[in-house]
Amino acid sequence: SGESLNAGKARPLRGDAEPHIKEVKARGEAGETEKERARRVVDAFVRFTRPHTMMGTAISVTSVSLLALRNSADIGGAFVASVVIALVAALAMNISIVGLNQVYDVDIDKVNKPYLPLASGEFSEGTGKAIVLGTALFSLAIGVASGSLPLMLTLVASLLLGIFYSADLPLLRWKRFPVLAAMCILAVRAVIVQLGFFNHVRSALTLHVGSVVKDRFEWASSLGLVFGTGFMVLFSVAIALFKDLPDIVGDEKAGIKTLSVVLGRDFVFRACNALLMAAYASAVAVGLFCTNVWWSKAITVGAHSILGLALVRRSRDVDLSSSDSLYSFYMFIWKLFYAEYLLLPFIR
Repeated sequence: SGESLNAGKARPLRGDAEPHIKEVKARGEAGETEKERARRVVDAFVRFTRPHTMMGTAISVTSVSLLALRNSADIGGAFVASVVIALVAALAMNISIVGLNQVYDVDIDKVNKPYLPLASGEFSEGTGKAIVLGTALFSLAIGVASGSLPLMLTLVASLLLGIFYSADLPLLRWKRFPVLAAMCILAVRAVIVQLGFFNHVRSALTLHVGSVVKDRFEWASSLGLVFGTGFMVLFSVAIALFKDLPDIVGDEKAGIKTLSVVLGRDFVFRACNALLMAAYASAVAVGLFCTNVWWSKAITVGAHSILGLALVRRSRDVDLSSSDSLYSFYMFIWKLFYAEYLLLPFIR
């Protein structure tokens, strides 16, 4: 998974795990008040949740839900309730999936991400497993209680792919294989999120007006949904490939043959940039030739042109020999990812 954001604190240098672990132990032995201990536990839990993935999930679910609105008459209690249910279930499942990855990656994270609570020793392995199991069960319980087949299928599919990606079991731990790893991330971020949550909200709105809903997914005619799925395919592949660039040292030590290890930083960096630029070029073309109203055309073409230029400018400043520089650019890509979901509801 990608790097977490620890607001207000400097990120420990990669490979410098031992000083960070000693610092954590020293704080525990120094004698803390209950309030200080509670604050430290909350801080560790926030890092455990990988905040940038939580933000990405919240923004994507909200954006796709807005795409399901057919007109202003759809805005009401049923819509709000369906979005809140989707958000709570999705965020809980997100915690479970990123937590599962940390449970199986403790040794690797001691090199690449020593600030994560399992790697630093702030959380025990048992605590990590309890959080993973508890949040997964909570998410699935919400799915069952909602009675929404699209939501339940989305949650189950995401969990299964998370297990396939991280679990160190026979035939699993797909993160060891670049193509399978990329497919897992692509399937969740580019396909399952778009279709699953869109149809969850659309089904809730249809039920609200008393129509009959068939137990199947429907491919909507919404330009935003079709475009968003295609755009996120390219973006998700780029994220899946780029996320390993800052972690080459730890991956090499662990024997994980990512594309960054096999092909080298320069090749993977250029390939990811090419995918992202292709996505923005496609977005501009869609805005020019496919949007139906002037304001949608203006927003689609203008915003994607600006973001594409920002990507080009930012990529020129990256030092490929520096893990911290690559990390910074990786988080910039996530910001572009967030921005795209903010734009999707305007593509009509």
